[in-house]
Amino acid sequence: MKKEEQSKNKGCGCANIPISAILLFLGGGFWWLRQNGVPNIDVNQINNLLVKIPGIEIAIPVAQDPPIPHTPPTPTPSLPPVSISKTPIPPTIETSEEQLSPVKVKNKALPKTDWSKKNIRGIYLSRYQVTNNASEQVIRERVRFYRAQGFNTIIHGVWGNACTMYKSQVMQRTLGYDSCPNLFGDQWLDWLFVEAHKLGIEVQALFVKGIKIDKNSPIFDKAIAQKWIVPGIDRTYAGVEHYLLDVENLQVAHFFRDIVTEFVQRYPAIDAVQWDDYLGYHAELPGEIDRTASLTKFVQEMIESMKQANPKVSFDLCHHNPYWAKRYFAADWKNWDIDRVFIQNYNEKNFNAELNYIKQYGGIAITNQQFHRIPEILDNQSIENVLIFPLSGKPEETAIEVNSLTK
Repeated sequence: MKKEEQSKNKGCGCANIPISAILLFLGGGFWWLRQNGVPNIDVNQINNLLVKIPGIEIAIPVAQDPPIPHTPPTPTPSLPPVSISKTPIPPTIETSEEQLSPVKVKNKALPKTDWSKKNIRGIYLSRYQVTNNASEQVIRERVRFYRAQGFNTIIHGVWGNACTMYKSQVMQRTLGYDSCPNLFGDQWLDWLFVEAHKLGIEVQALFVKGIKIDKNSPIFDKAIAQKWIVPGIDRTYAGVEHYLLDVENLQVAHFFRDIVTEFVQRYPAIDAVQWDDYLGYHAELPGEIDRTASLTKFVQEMIESMKQANPKVSFDLCHHNPYWAKRYFAADWKNWDIDRVFIQNYNEKNFNAELNYIKQYGGIAITNQQFHRIPEILDNQSIENVLIFPLSGKPEETAIEVNSLTK
């Protein structure tokens, strides 16, 4: 019996502490932890439990969270206000710091470089980024904006998905409608040319997508019915299914030839016509057909017709390096009699290897994902021209960022 009593008396003696004191200790501990920043402790639930215990009238004070400060949203960069005046605009526009919207550059700080050393400093504008509901004032202000950011060349989309961004008699005669479905003024290209040339800016007409279309093209049903499309689906770019118009079909070949010829006749002020890497047949299309020779013949005839209509216009190309273009896209562009070639260097993995090709040709095209490469590009005297493609889809922000890195 004594041993049993001794064993019962061992321990801390907690049984002799009143339960109210224990609860008070626990509740105070929870309150202390709450005050010192330990998250996810619901004090209200503890208080609810204490209320249910008979004889307990304890409540843990609830700490109040500090008010959350209100942060206004970052404003989207907007075009600097420019008024239309009858006074001729000087060839150079200085942009004040107040006019530049702040843009957060994701890359670390870069050394300032001499952007003006490059002959062509161009930016791509898609066919819908300016034209939709754009007045003459808007068109002219956009041109001034890009000049203020240091660009001297605008490459603007005028064609895409097998339709024009201007009223075309060739389109009307061949397809029964005269342009892409779009809201644009009949004179938007004239306004663009006049304002650009006033400021010493070169304008290139971009035939984006080239011979490729997708199911949203207004020509799609007719192309299927007329058998204008080569068999198979082009999946060169993930998530995009394209169909290629067959330039071996004379109707297709003559349609493109006439479209380009009509354009340089209607807009004689254009400085250049540019096509991109969509001018090609991907090697993974079904069938063992080498379309290299037929593509070369098609392009040569198209250029010849264009030059006869307007010899002053340059036919330019922005494509992959000559090996890759011929091997994977049947595009033997070295034999196309083109005037200038800009090599796309959008792949960071092969960036340095591509420079070996770029220094042999007209220049380089990069996206905003290669902006950390700007110092080495501008310091490379073998690269005479630089084109910027706003992969983000925000050309204004892209232009401001380039200006901040090169000003």
